Amino acid sequence: MESTRQLKYARLLQKELSEIFQRDAAAKYDRALITVTRVRISPDLSVARVYVSLFGVKDREVLLGKIKEQSKEIRKVLGEKIRQQVRVVPNLEFFIDDSLDYAERIDELLKK
Repeated sequence: MESTRQLKYARLLQKELSEIFQRDAAAKYDRALITVTRVRISPDLSVARVYVSLFGVKDREVLLGKIKEQSKEIRKVLGEKIRQQVRVVPNLEFFIDDSLDYAERIDELLKK
């Protein structure tokens, strides 16, 4: 169970990362639509697991690899945005959120 502090921290990170991806998507990520669906933060606030949905791209794994390569740059930009609100900017780990694909598959199975 996540603490209130972890939840607040995760919401802040989700909001700021969403803005970063929205602003930089055209230039860095081939105009892909990147949505931050969920952020889970470790109890010591040092690691954030960021789940993203990727739309408008043929190969999601390639784009995820690009995002992972630039995670230090993303962390730096994030740190500049939230430095007044937090003590430590967590390390970012990115994962593809496949919950939408899973929901679509369930819907297709139910329709049959």
